[in-house]
Parts: sequence; structure tokens; C-alpha cells
Amino acid sequence: QVQLAESGGGLVQPGASRSLSCTGSGRSFRTGAVAWFRQPPGKEREYVAGFSRGGGHTYYADAVKGRFTISKDNAKNTVFLQMNSLKPEDTAVYYCAFDQGVITSSLREPNAYDYWGQGTQVTVSS
Repeated sequence: QVQLAESGGGLVQPGASRSLSCTGSGRSFRTGAVAWFRQPPGKEREYVAGFSRGGGHTYYADAVKGRFTISKDNAKNTVFLQMNSLKPEDTAVYYCAFDQGVITSSLREPNAYDYWGQGTQVTVSS
């Protein structure tokens, strides 16, 4: 049984930084692909950043490239999302996702991931 637990959300001011964490249990993240998605209010879930299967490559959505950084601690089976220069449009529920079978061409597709965390709310507002 794979379980994912996100933490770190909250209310932040525009321009500020925030770091999210996702800790997995039941499977090592090194056996699959792990990613961050987000769902803004009233919109569909969208890809934010992630690792390829095995963790050799990182990918980012254009909207966050240069501002967000994904990293991992294999020993703790934890993935981080460092978010800098936050904007109001970054407001969303942020989810961690994992799957062992996702292929590179599907990394950005929510339907490619079987395991999800409960989500953590990030609100960017003054």
C-alpha cells in the first residue's frame, strides 16, 4: 500500500517563498516517477514539476520554470518543492503523485499516476 503525505502549505504573500514536502511509504520513490501537481480554484489539475522514473531527470511546467525547484531525499523517501517568487496565480491545492509504470511521454498527465496525497493548500495573497 502506497501512501503519500504532503505538508508545508499555507498563506503566503506575493513574492514570498514556500517549501512543500511529500513523504512516501510503501514504495521507494526510486522505483517510479514522482511529481507535483496543483489544482487552482475552479480549474483542472495541472502538472507543476516532477522526476522521471528512477529520478534521473527533472521536468517543470512553463509557468513555474525558474521559480520552483523540485528535489529529493532518497534516504527519507521525500520529495520537496521549493517555490520562490510566488504569485497569486500559484494559489492552488498542491498534490504529490507517484507511479511505478508511468512512461516519459505521460509524465505530465494526471491520469498516469495511481497514487496521490491528500493535497496541501497554498494561497498567495496580500
